[in-house]
Amino acid sequence: MYPAVLVVDDEKTIIESLEGILSDDGFEVIHAYNGYEALKKIETDSPDIVLLDIWMPGIDGIETLKEIKKIAPNLPVVMITGHGTIESAVDATKSGAYDFLEKPLSIDKVMVTINNALNFRKLEEENIYLRKKSIEKNSITGTSPAVQKLYSEVMSAAPSDSSILITGENGTGKEMVARTIHQFSLRPEQPFIIINCAAIPEESLDSELFGHEKGAFDKATSKNKGKFELASGGTLFLDEVGDMNIKTQAKILRALESKTFQRIGGGRTLHMDVRLIASSNKNLEKEIDAGNFRQDLFYRLNVIPLHVPALNERTEDIPILVDTFLEKFAKQAGGTKKEISADAVSLLEKYKWQGNVRELKNLVERLSIMVDTDLITLPDIPYPYNPEHPGGDPCDTDLFYESDNLEQARKKFEQEFFRQKLARENGDIKTLAKKLGTTVNYIQKRLS
Repeated sequence: MYPAVLVVDDEKTIIESLEGILSDDGFEVIHAYNGYEALKKIETDSPDIVLLDIWMPGIDGIETLKEIKKIAPNLPVVMITGHGTIESAVDATKSGAYDFLEKPLSIDKVMVTINNALNFRKLEEENIYLRKKSIEKNSITGTSPAVQKLYSEVMSAAPSDSSILITGENGTGKEMVARTIHQFSLRPEQPFIIINCAAIPEESLDSELFGHEKGAFDKATSKNKGKFELASGGTLFLDEVGDMNIKTQAKILRALESKTFQRIGGGRTLHMDVRLIASSNKNLEKEIDAGNFRQDLFYRLNVIPLHVPALNERTEDIPILVDTFLEKFAKQAGGTKKEISADAVSLLEKYKWQGNVRELKNLVERLSIMVDTDLITLPDIPYPYNPEHPGGDPCDTDLFYESDNLEQARKKFEQEFFRQKLARENGDIKTLAKKLGTTVNYIQKRLS
């Protein structure tokens, strides 16, 4: 299907000339002799691009352009005039024109401009699609009152540039909330940079945040940009900020207050333009009382407080979450999505999820791998999620003495050992395998 070009001009000779040239190049050409007619053609024929004359009777090109942007904001419009001035070009650009051409028209320039505008529109549409997929991927899943309240707060907070502090237990999805805020902010196309304050050694944290110059310390063999610099124009997410040392807290507070910082070992002052989001699974007010967190930094970060509810506070979302995870893992594996029985879901709704959504996700991934059939049933749910699962209480050491066969006793011990360890890792079989120095396949075989 060829792109459709709407040519809007009150001069018939211009329209006929452009129609001939563009048709020869494979374009479908639509024409209109004034702004009113052009707006109707946009509604009925949905052109891919508009060539719009500025000087026309009735509503002129600038007013027509403004109306076009109201009904089709992503439609590229190229302005044409025989009386071109800098003022006209500025007005057209401010009103949303893609480009500006002067009569007499250069055919080569017309073709280049049209093709550039169509490519630009294609890129915009791809960006919109990718952003939509990113929002879907990072959206807060659930219909419970607790989730709907959180979603409403996120939508209210996102368009501002104010600092946000997200609190909640481990595994509740604080990073997902931060990503959602960024996607709905005024900076969605800019960087979203994460720094995990709990995972970086204290001596390296300043360099990670502010960067360093070559030779600033023994291991500084080259210049390094910090997270504040990398996040310029976008969002910086300080994950688990409650684990940050007091010294670094003071530096961040100073940077936030002055909106400037310096790389370690550098003398140049850099200006900071970031939207700051922080998270913590700790009660920072108690940390302040204990002398572990600066009260003034807390006030700086806690401009908009958001709390992510624990999974136990929204158990009615478990069926939706399970279904979402099953679909995700099926796509990743390139297989058929597994179903889960109602009684199995009901059992999961009764469990006390210490690891929250992360633990549920890990369990569903495990089930999607381990269960051979297309339907996950109640007996497939392992201990401790299913107290009635064969094997019973893993604390029952008599289990290992029932067999007179050493090999059978060893297998039973391994099975219960892996079950207990897996429960402590919130069902994360990959992390467990890494910690124990074995493979996922080995653990899966011992659990089956």
